Order: sequence, then structure tokens, then C-alpha cells
Amino acid sequence: MNQILITQKLYITPELKRKKKMYKFDFILSLFLVIVLCSICIYAEYDRNKSEAVSQEILLSMEASNVEEDTTIAPQNNVLVVALDDTTDEELEEIKPIVTNASVIKTGEEKEKQVIPNIYTDSQGNKYATVGTINIPKINVNYPILSATKDTLDALLKVSPCKFWGPNPNEVGNLCIVGHNYRNNRFFSKVPKLENGDKIEIMDLTGTIVTYEVYDIHTVNPEDTRDTTQKTNGKREVTLITCTNDSKLRVIVKATEIKG
Repeated sequence: MNQILITQKLYITPELKRKKKMYKFDFILSLFLVIVLCSICIYAEYDRNKSEAVSQEILLSMEASNVEEDTTIAPQNNVLVVALDDTTDEELEEIKPIVTNASVIKTGEEKEKQVIPNIYTDSQGNKYATVGTINIPKINVNYPILSATKDTLDALLKVSPCKFWGPNPNEVGNLCIVGHNYRNNRFFSKVPKLENGDKIEIMDLTGTIVTYEVYDIHTVNPEDTRDTTQKTNGKREVTLITCTNDSKLRVIVKATEIKG
């Protein structure tokens, strides 16, 4: 018996010991990497849930604001202010806080129309400028449309769909709205499932809701911006932009206003 044990022990060579140590090291390293990756995924999901909550918080604030406006006898919102040519920018700045949501139009040669975004502050003190809301009943999409610049677009897209290009909601032209596809139920993840004839509802800052009907869906390369053109022959249109599931292409959904 002792002979057998000694013989078996002799087969455990230094090379086998080295390989055994390497296997243990590889196993521990693999386990560590799995834990790190899982932690990253969990945090990313938490961050997305948090952003979704902020978006819905903004939406509820907008809806509450609209209710307050409807029950006010003489609301100051939704007012059209006509400013003379000699009105200074300082005077316009004084007008804006008084007539929140108002459209400011300058007469004369400029004839410039400005829509003042609503500013909402979340529970963390972050401020977001909104220009309207988007509702797509078929895929349960209901979000505020944030006003973004080139520098703020990436950050704001984590919170809600954003105005990417074009006029303000429900104005003549092609309103382009971009949103993330997280391949779940959030933001524009289900936009690629839309079909011709589906309805998109856009509410502007005056509380007016215009319904648009999808008439074209296709994919393009990320560098292709032809669908953002403002040549609409005087029509009001909406273009939704999101990624394909593999993020290699862009899904384009075009819709035009349904006139009663």
C-alpha cells in the first residue's frame, strides 16, 4: 500500500504543480472579471432606471403645470407677445419670466419667433429645458422632449428623448427627435417596431396636441443626415431617430400631420 502511495506521489511533477497554480490563478481572475462585469451591468441598469425616473418626474411636472393653467381664470401662459423693432434684448429678458411658455415675435424685418422652453428642476437640483412631449400609444412611449445643444445632447439623451434638429413642436417643418435604443422598454427601444399608419402625438408648450401618422420607416448610415431636411412643402412633420439593435445603423421613422 505504501508503495502505491509513493508511486502516485511521484507522478505529481513540478510541471503539474505549475499548471495547477495557473489553473487556480486563471479561475480566480475569471471569477473577478465576472464579478466586475456584473457590477458594471447592474450599475448601468440602475443608472438607466434612475434616468427613467427623472424623465417621468419631468413629465408629471409638465402635466401638473398644464392642469394648473386650465384651472386658472386668467392664465399668463400660452400668451403671444409682440415686441416692436426697438425692443431691447434686456426688455425681452424681463418679459420671459412673466409669460412662461410664451412665443415671442419681433415685428418688422426680423420677424423672429422664439419659443421659451419650460425649465424643470429635479429632486437633485438638475435643471432641464423642455419644448414639449411625445406620446406613441402603440408602444407605450410617453416622454418629455428635452431641448439640447451639441454639447449637452449625449448627457440629456440618458434622461429623455431630445430635439435634435428642426422647428419646435407642432411648427411647420421637420421636427427631428432622437432617443436611445436600450433594447428594452425604455425611451425609443420599441420605435423600430412601428409600422406605417401608427400614430405619434406631439404636445407643444401651449398644451396643443397634434397627431402625426407614420408613412415611412427605413435605416441609414450614422453619417446620413438627409432625413433631417426641412423641405416639407409647408407641412408639419416629425422624424424619430434611434439606433438599430446592433447600433450599426440608424432607424428613421417619418410621420406627417393628420389634418382633421
